[in-house]
Parts: sequence; structure tokens; C-alpha cells
Amino acid sequence: MDLHLKGKNAVILGGTRGIGRAIAETLAGEGANVAVCARNAGQVAETVEALQSRGVKSTGASVDITDADALKSWIRKAGVELGGIDILVSNAGAMAQGNTPEAWTQNFQLDVLGAVNAFNAAEPFLDKAAKSHGDAAFVIIASVSAAQADRADSYGPVKASLIHFAKGLARENAAKRLRVNVVSPGMVYFEGGIWHMIETNQPEFFKQANSRNPTGRCATPQEIANAAVFLASPASSYTTGVNLIVDGAVSNRVNF
Repeated sequence: MDLHLKGKNAVILGGTRGIGRAIAETLAGEGANVAVCARNAGQVAETVEALQSRGVKSTGASVDITDADALKSWIRKAGVELGGIDILVSNAGAMAQGNTPEAWTQNFQLDVLGAVNAFNAAEPFLDKAAKSHGDAAFVIIASVSAAQADRADSYGPVKASLIHFAKGLARENAAKRLRVNVVSPGMVYFEGGIWHMIETNQPEFFKQANSRNPTGRCATPQEIANAAVFLASPASSYTTGVNLIVDGAVSNRVNF
């Protein structure tokens, strides 16, 4: 299937590791130009070089996503450097666990306000792309934790708020052909990621967690990226306002 991504311009928050890196590389592999940001300047530089080696235009910067002014400034700069923004992906997450005020604040500032501020800065570019090309997309990476709760924790409710936010944006912008969708992964394994750390430090818990999943394993970042890139592409031109759960059927909810 041709996803019609060649020549599109994409901006990815948290695009140097794990899911974000896989999304960036998949978009570049489809011929899209890609801008990435993350905190680690060295990882940003390495990612940009790797993306450029695929024959596309790429740029990036070290950005603290919780700094609203810095984030908005970088997105506007990236839009100019790329020549527009057709796709915005909000992938960065604090991953703070627990029910403390500090955990709530970290998750809210990075996950929620990061997505809100990024969209506000990118919206003029996305509107222009939708008007010119008939399609533009905002994809948010949330979590299956948004849909289930075993205990009081800040992580799940914050991810749930992103899904609610996305649905409202989707309805507001549908007539403009600016689409907004969510991908909610389950367990995702990559080196340096949270499940890699759990495997290293809590091997028995890691085995138990995998055994609860009908597939018997974690997802790869690429498996999540495939879903996100499809939703970001014009091949999904009539799909907006959805929350696509990609969790290997570990959750037992029925999505009507």
C-alpha cells in the first residue's frame, strides 16, 4: 500500500529513542522529511544524521518540552526549515509513576501540556497543509493504561486526558481535513526503555507481565510505529478521533 507520505513534512516530539525513533525512521523510509526533538543533544544529532542518510531532509534540536516557549519556538522553526508541517506526533512522556503531587505534575506538564503547546504552535502549518494537500494529521501516543486501573496512579489518568483532548480536536478540525488520532500501546520493549530496565532489575516480574499477555511478549517499537504512521498518512484520510489500542490483546475491554 502506498501511504502517500513521500515529500510530507513531519515533526516528532521525543523522536530519538524507542517508539518515537521508530516512527521517525518509518516516516523517513516512506520519503517524508522529519524534524525531531528530545532533551539529549547527542541523541538528537545522531538521529538527524541517521534520517538524512535515508535521503530525506531532517533537522532537530535539544528541547525541554515542559518549556512552552522553547517548544513552540522550535516547532515554528522546524516548520520553516522543513517547508511546512503535514504531520505532528506527540510521543514524549514523563513516565512518572505513583500518586504523589510530583508525579501528577511531571506527567501533566510533559504529556498533556507538551501535546497542547505543540499543537498550538503547529496548527497554522497543519491548517495550511490540509488546505493545500487535502490532509494533515496530529498523532498522540498515549497508553493502554488510560483504559484500565488497578490502583490510584497519575500515569493512566493523564494518558486518558490525552484521548479526550484528541477527540475534541478531531471534531473541531474534521471539516478542515486536519485529523487527530491516538495510539495506545501496551508493553513495549527496547534497550534502555522501562521494560528493559524491569527485565534487568525485576526478571521474575518481567516474566509474569509477559505471561499475562496472550501473545506472551512485549511489542517492539516498530509495531507501534507502524500503527502511528498509518494513522498519520493520507491513507487514513477518513480516520479521525480514534484511539487505537495496540497491546497484544492484554486488555479485555471491548471497544464499541
